[in-house]
Formats: sequence, structure tokens, C-alpha cells
Amino acid sequence: MSRVASFEPVIADRFLLAKVGPMLAHERHGAGSPIVLIHGIGHRRQGWDPIVPLLVAAGHEVITVDLPGHGESPAYDAQGKDVKTYLAEVFDELYDDLGIDRPHVVGNSLGGLIALQGAMNGNAGSVTCLSPAGFWKNDLDFLYVRGLFRTMITAAGLLAPVAPRLMKHTFGKALGFSWLVQHPGRIPEDHALGDFRNMLKARPAVKQLFQGAYRFEGPLPVPATIAWAEHDKVLLPYQGRVAEQRLPEAFHTIMKGVGHVPMSDNPELVARVILESVARAAKGTGAAA
Repeated sequence: MSRVASFEPVIADRFLLAKVGPMLAHERHGAGSPIVLIHGIGHRRQGWDPIVPLLVAAGHEVITVDLPGHGESPAYDAQGKDVKTYLAEVFDELYDDLGIDRPHVVGNSLGGLIALQGAMNGNAGSVTCLSPAGFWKNDLDFLYVRGLFRTMITAAGLLAPVAPRLMKHTFGKALGFSWLVQHPGRIPEDHALGDFRNMLKARPAVKQLFQGAYRFEGPLPVPATIAWAEHDKVLLPYQGRVAEQRLPEAFHTIMKGVGHVPMSDNPELVARVILESVARAAKGTGAAA
């Protein structure tokens, strides 16, 4: 029997669609020590919905955010700044406006790189990175990812007229998302269609975000967990070994049975990785044993 991730509508108790500082759309859920969840290129904050209730139940406030040019956030507008500087400033302002100081920051893909850079800037109490960008083995890794996104977004544009029908079926979801997730059939129809349309909306931002390859070197000043997807087809798993070499102070693990965007593949696993990371940070034991 196929398993479908629980994408129940997640209603924020505060600011269902708040736009602050640089006008990033976000949602706040629950109460407790804050955890900020940052998605990757071409995705949107609703991708975290399967794990939000699990983190809230563990006693945390959970904040999901749309990147500039994604979801319901305004257009990407770096005004001549490089990607790293612009996104760092965007999240600095967001945290100030939300009134949170050094939250636990969780990021997937580009979101992971944003989390890492935030830690270097003193804006994270801990970081949990799910297949983060920035650990290219060589330039070919970056060119592969850029080419993959360009190809899939072009294909999405061609399929747009029939997308509502495609997303009703497992084969249609596989056509659209098997490069991102291991189990595309677990994505509910409405979320699949929303993700598909968001990818098209995000095209201008994606183009700007791929202007250059950004490497992350460290060392990190805060406890960190780097969790790589076993079946990652975007940031290939050997990049996890590059991350281990560059960040020996972090805790490194493999997420079994999931793809690059793991939240719908196995919400319980992803939530456990995050909560264990936060617990290690609270004990001051962010590094691997």
C-alpha cells in the first residue's frame, strides 16, 4: 500500500501570511524555542508542512519562510548584491522583525547554505542542514545542478497546460518530482500542483540564484548537523563526504530511503534528525562522537 505524507492544512496561530522587513512571507506555529525552516531553490514553505506538527508537539515555535521570488514572497531583488550577501541581509532583517535571536535554523538545499552562512554571521544558535548546497567537489557539480534545474523548469513550462491532470496521478507526480523526492506518489495532489506552479513562478529568482557557484568552508561557530539524503539526485551523496572534510566539527549522518527534498518522503525521520540536532545543541555536543 502506498504511503502518503500528511499534508494536513497547517494553520498558523500568528501571522498566517505576514510580510516583514524585506517582505518575506512566513507562518508561525506553536510556542517554545524557535526553529526556522528554510526551503531550497524552486520550492516553497508548504514543503515543510508534513513535519511542522511534529516539531510543534515537541515544544517548539516553528517558522516557515518563502525565499524571495518563491511562494508568496515578493520578487528576488538583490539590487546588485551577490547572492550570499543579499540573502544574509534578508534573514537578518526577518529575525529582527520577528523578535527572535539566534534561532535554531534548518535548511534544505540552498536553505542549508543560508543556514550555514547565518551561523557564520552570528544569527543562528544551531543549524541543521538537509543536503545543503555549497559542497561542490568541483565546478562540474555546480554545472550539473544548474543544468538540471534549467532542464526541469523548461519541461515544467511545456507541461503547464496539462499539469492539473498530471498531478492527479502517481505517474504525473513522478514525471514532475522524481528528481527531487524518492516517493513522489506520497505528495498529495493539491501540494503537487502548488509545487509545480511555484517552480514556474520562481524562474526569475532561480536564474539569479544560479549566477555563480558558492562554496562553504567553515569552520562553524555553533553546533551543526549535516544530514544527506541517501538517494539525492540533485546534490549527489558524495558531496556529503566533502562536507565531512570541510566541517569535521559538525555531526554528519545519512538519511536513509529519501531524496533531495526529504520532508514528504519520511516526515518522521526528518523531524527526528532536527529534534536530535536541537537536543545536541542544547547540550553543547554538536560534533560527531
